[in-house]
Amino acid sequence: MQDRYVTRAGATIAYELTGSGTPLGYAHGVFLSRQAVRRLHLLDFDRLGSGRQLLTYDQRGHGHSTGRPVADDYRFENFTLDLLALLEELDFDEPMDFIGSSLGCDVALRAAIAEPGRFRRLVLIIPPVSWEEGPNQTRQWYTDHAEVIESRGAVHWRHEWAQTPPLPIFSDYPAFDLTPDIPDELLAPILRGIGESELPAPEAIAALPHPALILTWDTDPLHPVSTAERLHELMPGSSLHVSTTVADVQTWTDRIADFLAR
Repeated sequence: MQDRYVTRAGATIAYELTGSGTPLGYAHGVFLSRQAVRRLHLLDFDRLGSGRQLLTYDQRGHGHSTGRPVADDYRFENFTLDLLALLEELDFDEPMDFIGSSLGCDVALRAAIAEPGRFRRLVLIIPPVSWEEGPNQTRQWYTDHAEVIESRGAVHWRHEWAQTPPLPIFSDYPAFDLTPDIPDELLAPILRGIGESELPAPEAIAALPHPALILTWDTDPLHPVSTAERLHELMPGSSLHVSTTVADVQTWTDRIADFLAR
């Protein structure tokens, strides 16, 4: 299906809307895109979208979406405004279910806080590290890598990134490919913007009325189990599942389908 587009604040957001029925949206994480997520073979979007209107899109600066080299454009808050502009354009006539991974998890939370009536159920996948205290914060990783790109160039950084061992949970899973689907000139601004971001305030999350399913995996410092556990504590209507193997991660499609069918 051919891409459609919405333009907002220096970016053109590419999206697809397929099928018919109750709307379901998905937002991917940093480095990835609609196509890159499908290549991981961890979620079955054809099954999840069966009997529904399925909305998928590329975050600004990723995949087929454009962006400009301005770090503030890539703070979590601005990605959320992109989604809200997209939903305003589509104007669904009923609340939608929404799945967000990593950055997309924040977008799902923040959009539901801003416009709760647009959403029915939330699926929050690998929530990103957030609410850290003290020095040596894990999210400094993003700024450190932006500095390497700025000082040594994107080509050098991409080569080094390609040699990085996978997360332990994916050590024997060759399909786990995190090659950034981002233009070279946007890598550093995107990493800086993400590094300056964190999830919404806990009290705002705690006020959300939506049922939520939280899914995460272990051995990932940028998406620690502790963040998922904190979200679960904040959201009384939520359930949490932690995977320790790829085979278990691949049960997530069934878990999501069961949750959304309730």
